Amino acid sequence: MGLSTPHGAGPSASTSLLAIDAGNSKTDVAVVAADGRVVGTARGGGFRPPQVGVEPAVDVLAEAVGRALGEAGLTTVSHVSACLANADLPVEERELAAAVRRRGWSGSVDVRNDTFAILRAGLVEDAEPRGVAVVCGAGINCVGMLPDGRTARFPAIGKISGDWGGGGGLAQEALWHGARAEDGRGGPTALMTALPAHFGLPSMYALIEALHLGHIEPARQHELTPVLFATAAEGDPIACLLVDRMAEEVVAMSTVALARLDLLEEAAPVLLGGSVLAARHPRLDDGVRARLAERAPKAVPRVVTERPVLGAALLGLDELGAPAAAHARVRAHYAPEGTST
Repeated sequence: MGLSTPHGAGPSASTSLLAIDAGNSKTDVAVVAADGRVVGTARGGGFRPPQVGVEPAVDVLAEAVGRALGEAGLTTVSHVSACLANADLPVEERELAAAVRRRGWSGSVDVRNDTFAILRAGLVEDAEPRGVAVVCGAGINCVGMLPDGRTARFPAIGKISGDWGGGGGLAQEALWHGARAEDGRGGPTALMTALPAHFGLPSMYALIEALHLGHIEPARQHELTPVLFATAAEGDPIACLLVDRMAEEVVAMSTVALARLDLLEEAAPVLLGGSVLAARHPRLDDGVRARLAERAPKAVPRVVTERPVLGAALLGLDELGAPAAAHARVRAHYAPEGTST
């Protein structure tokens, strides 16, 4: 569970909550009434406390929150449900919860890693909060939860915590193989020409130089992940190897989380989110499903296309003890985003 502070036993007529989903690239905020009506929304910039510090990062949240509260005609709410990127460890959740509480939006604050928003959003309407979610965007993470409050999670802070892949990791691996193919240290791969061609460059050497000297912004490396998938679709062995390893990592995290929560023998959902998984690249999507069918045959994989802020809102309604009708109403508000199986 996330870090929270006590609040009332149930919603009253004036109860409202602030739902926040903050990722590395953007922040979504919704003010939700007790009956599930969305009465205020706003979008803001990315949430990056490791780069800018906790308080400046929360300043980004505050700008969007102020606009959403203003639209709702409120200054405070009964509860804040915040699902935040970079809240990877309990100590970070505590620090961020304290920083959010200091803003005075509510004395009741629940902060969780943003993967929990994907998990809660992807659970079908009226379902108990039971299942596992894997998010593969810039990085990779996995969480699981049960109705009794038990959770499964990983530190998910990169190679030092045993992680591999995600969009950023795949781009780095593709560059590594492309560079070695060109200079002779590695085997041949079409990545050698496809990666620099994406930026209109003639060679891997030119691409390495451009990245090293800052002629191409480091953040643009994420553009190379779709190039990798396109190269795999053409049958390149190295690109296929990387995509297959990504599928392996997704399933490894999923099955470990399912086992920790004693869900391997149940028809439990495995929810797949983030830009890399939501794109449903055939080799990756098929690879994940085939491996899950072998190792967790009762698991039910589903790609999540709902906006993560919906998950933050549903988690908030869970905390407030809101009725099923309120959950259904907020879910209906975000229904135009669509669903996928």
